[in-house]
Amino acid sequence: MAQEADAWRMAGRDIVLLVGGPDGLEPSLSAMADKKWSISPLTLPHPLVRIMLAEQLYRAWTLLIGHPYHR
Repeated sequence: MAQEADAWRMAGRDIVLLVGGPDGLEPSLSAMADKKWSISPLTLPHPLVRIMLAEQLYRAWTLLIGHPYHR
C-alpha cells in the first residue's frame, strides 16, 4: 500500500476511494476504476471498512515519511 500511495503522490493525480455496498459497486462505477481492491470476501459494516482503510492509509504514510513499521 505504501508503494501504491507513493505512486499516487508522484503522479499528482486526484484519488477517489469508493466503498461498495453488500452487492458491490454499480457496474458503471466499477468499469471506470483504474484499480480494484478487496479488503475481505466477507461483507463488513461500512464504518469498520472506513476505519480499516484510514488505518492502512496512515500506515502507508508513516512508512513513506520514514517512521519504522510497528508490530
